[in-house]
Amino acid sequence: MPPVNPRILALFDVDGTLTVPRGEVTPEMLKFMDELKGKITVGIVGGSDLPKQQEQLGENVLHLYPWNFSQNGLVAYNEAKLIGETSINGHLGEDNIKRIVNWTMRYLSDVDIPIKRGTFIEYRTGMLNISPIGRNCSRPERNAFEEFDLANGIRKTMVAKMQEEFADLNLTFSIGGQISFDVFPTGWDKTYCLNYIKAEDFDEIHFFGDKTFEGGNDYEIFNHERTNGHTVTSPEDTMKQCKDLFF
Repeated sequence: MPPVNPRILALFDVDGTLTVPRGEVTPEMLKFMDELKGKITVGIVGGSDLPKQQEQLGENVLHLYPWNFSQNGLVAYNEAKLIGETSINGHLGEDNIKRIVNWTMRYLSDVDIPIKRGTFIEYRTGMLNISPIGRNCSRPERNAFEEFDLANGIRKTMVAKMQEEFADLNLTFSIGGQISFDVFPTGWDKTYCLNYIKAEDFDEIHFFGDKTFEGGNDYEIFNHERTNGHTVTSPEDTMKQCKDLFF
């Protein structure tokens, strides 16, 4: 059945908003989102790729929500049908991709952090995801790095140096989650998903995310003129704010 208010659209970040970082969605959240779909139109917009969304939100995530955007909307689905896909390789060219990768590997080899694991650079369709500790770290290692990073500014320092090194490429560097940051062409942040959402189709567009501060990967869409932005602190807070707004 269609929602009661189909012309209200709510878009949700994943990590820290619908799930704990890199965690799986809880039965409570799944039940809540199902109830929310009866009230308004719902969409997902995450920085990770679709396989990671499926790990966190369920294999059937494309069929659960009318709108699904992975990699900030560079891979876009509506009603489980692919409606758009954009490649960073096609935009920057292989020489510039190699330039970024080579610089990153040299830089990280000199970064002194308590531990390092594997997968320091992950190539995605619309971005490069860079992790100083490596994405193969365990959850306790992930949590420990987040604390270390907050105290020592490992990611912020690296981003500042990359902004200087690659100023000619017009790139955006966006810190998200606990252990990594994204690198993508300017304008390819989460606002990119709005290209697929016609203004005349909705009276209100809401966005819920936890990294809404400047430099966070929710900042641009949170502040966009077409959205009503909401900062959340946890999945539980997401549910509370939605209940106050839509129930």
